[in-house]
Amino acid sequence: MKNFNYHRPSDAGAASSLVAKSEEPRLLAGGMSLLPSMKLRLVAPTDIVDLGDIAALKGIKVEGKEVFIGAMTCHADVAANADVKRVLPALAELADGIGDPAVRYRGTIGGSIANADPAACYPSAVVALDATVETTKRKIPADQFFVGLFTTALEPGEVVTGVRFKAPDKAKYMKLRHPASGFAVVGVMIAKYGSTVRVAVTGAGPSVFRVPAMEKALSANFSAKALDGITLPHADLMTDIHFSAEYRANAVVVMAKRGVAAIA
Repeated sequence: MKNFNYHRPSDAGAASSLVAKSEEPRLLAGGMSLLPSMKLRLVAPTDIVDLGDIAALKGIKVEGKEVFIGAMTCHADVAANADVKRVLPALAELADGIGDPAVRYRGTIGGSIANADPAACYPSAVVALDATVETTKRKIPADQFFVGLFTTALEPGEVVTGVRFKAPDKAKYMKLRHPASGFAVVGVMIAKYGSTVRVAVTGAGPSVFRVPAMEKALSANFSAKALDGITLPHADLMTDIHFSAEYRANAVVVMAKRGVAAIA
């Protein structure tokens, strides 16, 4: 790990300013991805801007059928929050299945989505639940936020302040969990808003994506049987030493069917 300048601002505006003025800055939220990357010298920031003292970035607010979660709120707090369990139980369940207790008590929702790991769980919730990512500069619709592998629409100096979710009529997250890392080999979030259904997949591709064929079928007939015959092209899906693209393509359909069956 190389030397760096350490900053701990007290508000998001100061954090954004520090990032804008630094040569090669990195924001530190929970540090679950950044610190291991620094130890392996995959990244070598000149400046670390720690968001830990910014109280305004922490907390959960439920207003009607909207759930706002501050960027520095850890996964364990989302999982345990009584209002989230009541209004959006699928999100609480998702948060409770991230990593292990050490990760859940340190990792944050803002850090997770800004990092945009292809196997992270939260991106599927952000997209399926038609969320809005709020930053120090603007509000970004979920469908425009995730751009590609470890890439988002965030601009230099832009800091995520929170995520605003729209509570659905029904939702379920199904995850094929990697036994070692706890990441999603495949994770599928299904959300039903009236006659409209959104399906978002994480773990299978280089970035979270929606499945229009599933959404159309489930919007017409919300049942696991409606997904019979639907297959995913695997050409753009990920392959590694553990799971092939073909395996992941099939797993998406299996997880989606299980999710629909659980809430239909």
